[in-house]
Amino acid sequence: MNERPPCYGIIPARYASSRFEGKPLALILGKPMIQLVHERASLCPQLQQVVLATDDDRIFSVAQALAIPVLMTRADHTCGSERVLEAAQQLAIPDHGVVVNIQGDEPALEPDMLTALIAPFSSPSVQVTTLARPISPDEAQSPDQVKVVMDERQQALYFSRCPIPYCRQSHGGQYYGHIGLYAFRMKTLQRFVTIRKGALEQQEALEQLRLLENGIPIQVVITHHTSHGVDRPEDIVAVEKILRGR
Repeated sequence: MNERPPCYGIIPARYASSRFEGKPLALILGKPMIQLVHERASLCPQLQQVVLATDDDRIFSVAQALAIPVLMTRADHTCGSERVLEAAQQLAIPDHGVVVNIQGDEPALEPDMLTALIAPFSSPSVQVTTLARPISPDEAQSPDQVKVVMDERQQALYFSRCPIPYCRQSHGGQYYGHIGLYAFRMKTLQRFVTIRKGALEQQEALEQLRLLENGIPIQVVITHHTSHGVDRPEDIVAVEKILRGR
């Protein structure tokens, strides 16, 4: 194995949201959500730096007041990956460096999940990593829980909102639920945002299928940690319960 390349965490944060306007600044246990996410991510010792990337003056000002490293990015990005790339370019991350896209609505993030996500990059052949966890057959039925199937090397074969693999036997099989954390080699992230959406990505509404449709392998790391994102205001109660339990 080779030495792991330099790794950087970038947290994209938008103020606008159809389901939860101003979500990054929502208070959780008295702190803005971006502060909690930054605190949790910064506990990962493999990350050389964790920065916030936003296009909103309100988020930028709050981050500065809390001494959170923050970069202002363009407002015309169509997805978080584009914003992460712009921030990574501002940081001058080298081509072999690793960029970790840390969702800004994951205040209960376990730092060990980031450590696991980064670990495969000690191999120079690894270009993209993501996480998955074992889930029950009942959980697999929900289209909101994305599923992944892998080969024997734990490289992703396909992601779907449908329950995959289909189990013909009555006893069923093991399902793996995808966790939306990604790490990219910088040169691969640059390529990814220039590729046009493919048919499968548009059909499933899953951005990661663009990689598979273009022959870019995704290394899947199995974790037994769970995460609870904040999609709606009512999710805050559940997240506060998790954080109090710690």
